[in-house]
Amino acid sequence: MQPCAKILAATLALLASPAFAQEAFLDDFDKLDQARWYVSDGWSNGAHQNCTWSSDQVKAQNGALQVGFAPVPKGNRQYRCGEIQTRKAYGFGTYEARLKTPSGSGLNAAFFTYIGPQQGKPHDEIDFEILTRDTSHVETTTFVNGVSGDGEIGSGQSHALPQPSDTDFTTFAFTWEPDRIRFYIDGELVRTMDDPKTIPSNAQRIFFSLWGSDTLTDWMGSFTPVTTPIAMQVDWVAFTPLGENCAFDASILCQQ
Repeated sequence: MQPCAKILAATLALLASPAFAQEAFLDDFDKLDQARWYVSDGWSNGAHQNCTWSSDQVKAQNGALQVGFAPVPKGNRQYRCGEIQTRKAYGFGTYEARLKTPSGSGLNAAFFTYIGPQQGKPHDEIDFEILTRDTSHVETTTFVNGVSGDGEIGSGQSHALPQPSDTDFTTFAFTWEPDRIRFYIDGELVRTMDDPKTIPSNAQRIFFSLWGSDTLTDWMGSFTPVTTPIAMQVDWVAFTPLGENCAFDASILCQQ
């Protein structure tokens, strides 16, 4: 087994069988809570990714989470990139985050939930993804047992943002119920999904990531070399279990 494969295998063993949680939380990232968050380090998700997850690309600074991308080689990749995930998996409820992204073609800044074979579960996922070649839009997507939408055209949909994501913070939220998912941008409902094929059922971890690709050009655009460190900034993230009331003033649940 190659060294990189050994690191990946050890990490996957660490990440297996996450605890399930349904307690509400609000994290404003005054510090990085190691009991809540696991920082990816030492591997990449596949040949399409031109960076290696690196713990030095994730930090709490100036009251925000910084998820970085830097022109510093690591492993067999030219760049380092950041990914963070909750140690626990969460179920039905409202997921919210306020964030700002960098810009640049060939980069993906994401706030999403995921569970998969690494944890002994089917691949379920709920996504907000900003392809930063166009910071005026965000894509929403779900995966159920590894399939997006109907398996042909997928469930991806693009939404205009109130302002480009590299100019100011935007609040992204979704409420996940057994029979539907509702997506919100700055408190405005932008999408409702109620086709059973598109609604995940497995508890999932919460993720933030910033990564690049030289090969996924049809989707992410041609990669523009990054010459100085950049970062996605996350002001706060929150989870409220389904059925619980508004827990903090900025929550979309306070507007309903």
